[in-house]
Amino acid sequence: MALPPVELRPLRRADFPLLSRWLAEPLVARWWDHDPSPEAVEKDFGPCVDGTDPTAIYLGVSDGEPFGLVQVYRIDDEAEYVEELASVCAVPPGALSIDYLVGEPSARGRGLGAALIAAGVARGFADHPDAQDVLVPVALGNERSWRALQRAGGTWYAAGEMEPDNPIDPPDHVVHRFSRSP
Repeated sequence: MALPPVELRPLRRADFPLLSRWLAEPLVARWWDHDPSPEAVEKDFGPCVDGTDPTAIYLGVSDGEPFGLVQVYRIDDEAEYVEELASVCAVPPGALSIDYLVGEPSARGRGLGAALIAAGVARGFADHPDAQDVLVPVALGNERSWRALQRAGGTWYAAGEMEPDNPIDPPDHVVHRFSRSP
């Protein structure tokens, strides 16, 4: 099954109210466990918009409407993250990772999550020509998320314990890998 077309556009401050709404949406809140307040959104996403944090953040847009978000970043930009992920799997030099969410409930179940992931991976490879891999850990219990990674072209790479995004989850995670095509 072909993935639907998705455009990525950089996150802007004007999008922060939308992002706050998405972070408060029950299914997103379940897995992201992020404070949706305007102050928290500004604190955590403002530096990326300003360019003082190297994480690139994009809104996924389908048929002219934003429906989700994808963050693209180098794993080695966060030393603690490298250490934690390396306890589960080999982390190739220069590897990237992504975080993503489908914030609009009406966008779920239509392949847009997998399309957003594929677009984020492609953008990561385009913006980081030295990166050969994208590694994405996901809580084992978030089956919809790791199935979307597989539909987007990721392969199951490893499994192990990592600190969950939501403290109610067990530490069991699966890591999916995307490799740059030769």
